[in-house]
Amino acid sequence: MDNVLAELDQVLSARKQADADSSYVASLHHKGLNKILEKVGEECTETILAAKDAEHSGDNSELIYETADLWFHSLVALSHLGEDSSAVLAELQRRFDLSGLVEKASRGQSK
Repeated sequence: MDNVLAELDQVLSARKQADADSSYVASLHHKGLNKILEKVGEECTETILAAKDAEHSGDNSELIYETADLWFHSLVALSHLGEDSSAVLAELQRRFDLSGLVEKASRGQSK
């Protein structure tokens, strides 16, 4: 399980160069950032709805499924822009010993 993100990064990177007719990821890259972001937004909404349903049903399986889709499409967006999961993991690591309230204040956000 530890290598899942690294393996996915490699696949996403390779698919950037693949034929759009042979790969879903390649087709997203071919369609461009706006299409990729559309998918991220769609998956975000589906994740929110699944979380609301899970709260009432007690079944998290659809939430897990939709979260995987959201993460996947977010990684496609990162890949499209020349990044990968390691950049996100490094940012999470940076925040590990930092209070969320302090981190937000450092960015000037009040939420």
